[in-house]
Amino acid sequence: MVLVQQMIVLFMLMGLGFFCGKKGFITDAFSKSLSWLVVNVATPAMILSAGMNYESTIRGKELLSGFLLSILVYVFLIGISFVLLPLVRVPDKDRNVYRVMAIFSNIGFMGLPIIQAAYGPEAVLYGTLFQFPYNFLMYTYGIAAMKGESPFKKGEGLGKIINVGVISSALAIVIYVSGIHMTEVFRISAKHLSSLAAPLSMMVIGQSMVHFDIKDVMNDLRLLIFSLIKLVGLPLLGIMLLRLFVHDEMLLHVCYIMLATPIGSMTAMVAQQYGGNYTLASKGVALSTVLSVITIPLVALLVF
Repeated sequence: MVLVQQMIVLFMLMGLGFFCGKKGFITDAFSKSLSWLVVNVATPAMILSAGMNYESTIRGKELLSGFLLSILVYVFLIGISFVLLPLVRVPDKDRNVYRVMAIFSNIGFMGLPIIQAAYGPEAVLYGTLFQFPYNFLMYTYGIAAMKGESPFKKGEGLGKIINVGVISSALAIVIYVSGIHMTEVFRISAKHLSSLAAPLSMMVIGQSMVHFDIKDVMNDLRLLIFSLIKLVGLPLLGIMLLRLFVHDEMLLHVCYIMLATPIGSMTAMVAQQYGGNYTLASKGVALSTVLSVITIPLVALLVF
């Protein structure tokens, strides 16, 4: 029920962003600035704030288990992508884009804010562990897959693996594991900034919807079926498998959110830069984001 309430709140924020975009209160340039704030200020602050949660009971063994589990989740997604594409009869010309869309979700821009809103800072600490394999795979396997090359070739843009998300995640883990007590001023500042992540990210996503004809997006039957399988089928299958050996409910909830979030916006950016179908990737991001408002709480009710 908590997740349902939070998704309704996030949907309202998304709707507000759409309204402001339609009216011109949030322009594309302003939205880009807000995105920068979310990615480079609010989300890192949220991650650091989670690392300064000294009341948390999560310790080294649990963190290691969470990190190994995050790697396992991406191994699962890469493997399942080879089954999913033939299942929805993806044309050869679009296979690269669909493969990347199947693997990479919006874990930073949407996943972490949802985890924070629904489960609190302790769960965010688990969520930050997904940043490491996500960034490594996006700039190696993701780019290679988008270009139709062997994933074992050296990737491009490897320097981007070390970005603000990974750095803040590493700092949060170091602060948390070492037990370093930051000053109250720093903790309060990080907490206030972290509260901006969810509302700003949802409003930016809402504003981006003004550029798409929802009817046109919904009429793409293959993309619709693919999005439903990604948002419903993969989280259901993933949690069923994880329950066989994972008994930490909080960790299962975090894994669920990371599996259930919509197609990541990075997919469209990589498609644009490396010769993929940018229009298809953008439509996938938009469609899956709209659907996820319904599917995330609905599927959660089925599995928890």
